[in-house]
Amino acid sequence: MSDVIIRRFVPSDHTDWVGLWQGYNDFYRRTVEERTTERLWGLLLSGSGEPFAYAAELDGKVVGFAHYYFTPSTSDWTPRCYLQDLFASTAARGHGVGRALIEALYADADRHDAAQVFWLTEDSNATARQLYDRVARKTAFIKYQR
Repeated sequence: MSDVIIRRFVPSDHTDWVGLWQGYNDFYRRTVEERTTERLWGLLLSGSGEPFAYAAELDGKVVGFAHYYFTPSTSDWTPRCYLQDLFASTAARGHGVGRALIEALYADADRHDAAQVFWLTEDSNATARQLYDRVARKTAFIKYQR
């Protein structure tokens, strides 16, 4: 297998991205409205700002993505970078896709002088957490939601 290529999305990636997006939503047992999916895709391509995204490509096929935002902080002068969605296809796992996406995100966060990069995952997401434990540190924060 070839090296992972990290790049921005282009219109011809739509079919691959939609399949990955559905896989991501299935993993988290959630349903996203079609209009929300299409709005997200339009924003990813617009180049007008957030969310930002990277595509991971292996052998000419998009096999993963990272969607992220820069958010202001009440305790830091510079923004924080929130990685909202990270996903690699089942077939691409174990080939460095997740790590390559996170490293690209870290580089973009550095370009924006982000004070930190952070994300959430389910406690039971053991496979991804093996990677996360190598590239970041777990914090003591607990998420609350209404």
